[in-house]
Amino acid sequence: MPTNNIPFECVLYRISINYLQCTLSSVKNVLDQEGFGRQKRGYRSIDEIYIKMTDPLFSKQWYLINTGQADGTPGLDLNVAEAWGLGYTGRGITIAIMDDGIDYLHPDLASNYNAEASFDFSSNDPYPYPRYTDDWFNSHGTRCAGEVSAAANNNICGVGVAYNSKVAGIRMLDQPFMTDIIEASSISHMPQVIDIYSASWGPTDDGKTVDGPRELTLQAMADGVNKGRGGKGSIYVWASGDGGSYDDCNCDGYASSMWTISINSAINDGRTALYDESCSSTLASTFSNGRKRNPEAGVATTDLYGNCTLRHSGTSAAAPEAAGVFALALEANPNLTWRDMQHLSVLTSKRNQLHDEVHQWRRNGVGLEFNHLFGYGVLDAGGMVKMAKEWKTVPERFHCMAGSLQDVHKIQSGDKLILTISTDSCQGKDNFVRYLEHVQAVVTVNGSRRGDLNINMTSPMGTKSILLSCRPRDDDAKVGFDKWPFMTTHTWGEDPRGTWVLEVGFQGDEPQKGALKEWTLMLHGTQSAPYIDQIVRDYQSKLAMSKKEELEEELDEAVERSLKSLLSKN
Repeated sequence: MPTNNIPFECVLYRISINYLQCTLSSVKNVLDQEGFGRQKRGYRSIDEIYIKMTDPLFSKQWYLINTGQADGTPGLDLNVAEAWGLGYTGRGITIAIMDDGIDYLHPDLASNYNAEASFDFSSNDPYPYPRYTDDWFNSHGTRCAGEVSAAANNNICGVGVAYNSKVAGIRMLDQPFMTDIIEASSISHMPQVIDIYSASWGPTDDGKTVDGPRELTLQAMADGVNKGRGGKGSIYVWASGDGGSYDDCNCDGYASSMWTISINSAINDGRTALYDESCSSTLASTFSNGRKRNPEAGVATTDLYGNCTLRHSGTSAAAPEAAGVFALALEANPNLTWRDMQHLSVLTSKRNQLHDEVHQWRRNGVGLEFNHLFGYGVLDAGGMVKMAKEWKTVPERFHCMAGSLQDVHKIQSGDKLILTISTDSCQGKDNFVRYLEHVQAVVTVNGSRRGDLNINMTSPMGTKSILLSCRPRDDDAKVGFDKWPFMTTHTWGEDPRGTWVLEVGFQGDEPQKGALKEWTLMLHGTQSAPYIDQIVRDYQSKLAMSKKEELEEELDEAVERSLKSLLSKN
């Protein structure tokens, strides 16, 4: 039965735990709902710069102002002090926490709680209070909410990144299994009231799952970015995942969606957390806990039943911090579109002191610095609000199918399959793409062991994106990837015209074989983006200057060698 354009207000669906009641006359479609798993993301097992807060945990919120607390690196933080100093605290912005509920009676959240924008899709009522368990398992959403909107100067817990913003609770995780309609209803809930949706969950982070949004949820997200916030677009913030080096977040269709801003994390000294997943779709990073045993190295925030905690963790903690930063930017400029927010993230995120032992920092073809794990760096609230104030909405977005290879190409261990697509990026047509935003490689491929597959793609300007890393726990030999849209943000701003190169191979100890049946290259971007031209000019100027300095240094060294030689002879 077709499911396009299904009205969410009245769909009768059959699952074992719930029925939506509709009158027979208003039933438009009847759908069987498949149950599937969704997992919360959380790691298992000051100098106050003239910012004065009375909240007892504020001095321990190193991700807000890092003065070296818990053996951290001073200055490695979200730079919220600058944004607050400019007067931006999230006032007038509503952030929805899509999770297991919110303790909206918590004294640090109650004054900022938006009841109108809240709903419980697990119990189908307007009260998204967490279900009680002895182990406080359903504390996840409350902790995320505190990071965003905990009130300031009330002598309770800590302070939210956007402490004058409103927070809404969308309870949708706490049932035996997830359904497409629950996700779609949550993601599309009150899109004219809610500005930002924060999601710290996704498919199971077990290193062998390939999954993403189903049909209704995809439609809801598309509607959100096209119609939400009066047409400016709902902003979806997603945690990149906690599968560590065993997983790849490009196998998560939520985090790797063009419509979401995927956020990874760093710990308080700039290293990667052990649970961080890397992938080419991650846009930026914030902070969470990690390798350190210091009890104050976690994320301080609100907890269930009026309590506070120092132990919030995982990329679960990273996504709400980003939502808070985006709320500050929206207050500075309420006209920002969902794409404006992505551009601002790319342009203002900083390398700062983030470092990863595996993936080095690189520059793409227009000089933007990125990292395969951290994206374009750590969000900078001060830099973002200053740029947001003067920001002009980006030009219209276009989509170009650059080319498609449909022939079967065999792959075997020891040999890399190398394919190319040459494109003019639809030049001369209405949908010409001159400046890239997102690039998708839609791939159908299978192998005798899916986890040993490795896929890289190189742009005409020479930027290499790792579309798929090996996943040592993935033993799949049947399903593979079926028209899976691997996405990269690493070529942001580049000119896509020219030859794209796809490399597919196996890595691992055992010999494997497989076949690639399709590679379709999709380009998404604009026909004009003046700031990119300025970035290129600045980058080329810096390159010229660095080469000049290198030449001068070489000349100085040559002179010094000559002097030493003369002195030794005398």
